[in-house]
Amino acid sequence: MKNTAIIVAGGNSTRMGFNKLLAPLGGREVLRRSIEVFDALDAIHEVIVVTGGETLEACAGWIDAGEFKKVCRVARGGAQRHLSVWEGLRLLQPGQGDLVAVHDGARPLVSGEVVVACLEQAARTGAAACAHRVTDTVKRADAAGMVVGAVERDNLWAMETPQAFRAELLVEVYAGIVDRGDVVTDEVSACELAGRPVALVENPAPNPKITFPADLKLAERLLD
Repeated sequence: MKNTAIIVAGGNSTRMGFNKLLAPLGGREVLRRSIEVFDALDAIHEVIVVTGGETLEACAGWIDAGEFKKVCRVARGGAQRHLSVWEGLRLLQPGQGDLVAVHDGARPLVSGEVVVACLEQAARTGAAACAHRVTDTVKRADAAGMVVGAVERDNLWAMETPQAFRAELLVEVYAGIVDRGDVVTDEVSACELAGRPVALVENPAPNPKITFPADLKLAERLLD
């Protein structure tokens, strides 16, 4: 049995204004921190990074310098996130019992414990996603930004990564997504379209996605 992590590190960081994946966070780049979590886990046997441009060049440099033990391949990403995931999946040759965990490179504070929990749940159920319960009051608004109603937050969850799966299942699901030309924002959405159930793994620890400059400041405080 082999467990593979696919770290998706594409995108153009338009909302950030600079390359968030190479931004310094506690003395090391955001993407490097994300890779290090998976590289250090006994439960992960190989890591594939899907990226492009200067981020790909930086990642190749880290590998050449021998900074990682398990990064076996760096693939060039697609125009959208789901196409980048597909580029990583195409490099797999999944066997029975193999698992794959997909993680956003912009989530550098993910814990090794929740990665392992997602893998263990995926081994039992076929598909699992890291998530946290929605605790804020949620409102629905119209196009003008005026509140039109409340959203009941019971049983509402916000998706995170990693999202882990039996490798054969995720390859099959994504092959269908690409063939149909569907667009999905994460692997849970892909499985939903395919009618495949996904179990949620509650994450008790902060796991923010770096999207805006303020997110970097928050991550710095969490590290401290």
